[in-house]
Amino acid sequence: MSSVEPRSIKEALLEPDWIAAMQEELEEFKRNNVWNIFPKPHGHTIFGTRWAFKNKLDESVTVVRNMSRLVAKGYNQLEGVDHDETYAPVTRMEAIRIFLSYAVQKNIKVHQMDVKSAFFNGEFKEDVYLPQPLGFESIEFPDDCYKLEKVTKEE
Repeated sequence: MSSVEPRSIKEALLEPDWIAAMQEELEEFKRNNVWNIFPKPHGHTIFGTRWAFKNKLDESVTVVRNMSRLVAKGYNQLEGVDHDETYAPVTRMEAIRIFLSYAVQKNIKVHQMDVKSAFFNGEFKEDVYLPQPLGFESIEFPDDCYKLEKVTKEE
């Protein structure tokens, strides 16, 4: 495992461990039918993406896994043009403490889990297009982009 977290995609593409971590993330998208290759649409914004790199450490601060996440640059969106509303569920620390206190009181076993690609398991009302990730462009369709497929029908 690479112990140094890359600061850019160019640095990451020089390290086989980070390339494997990025490929794992992209394979997760494929398994979950998150997106499909699509010709670049006219009149739609193609949001940028960036890779986030992080080492997962154990109790002795030893690197056990290189993790990479492909994230959309949502800050480029314009309200009313690219989206109508936003909602980001978050948990307050007080709620976690109450939950854990209740679990202890009732002798309930609690497990923690990481939901990989949680953002992409959400639903969108708008069409969302992303560029092909740098270093992982399609040879067959180099000028195309990805269209997210987790889209709800208008109510």
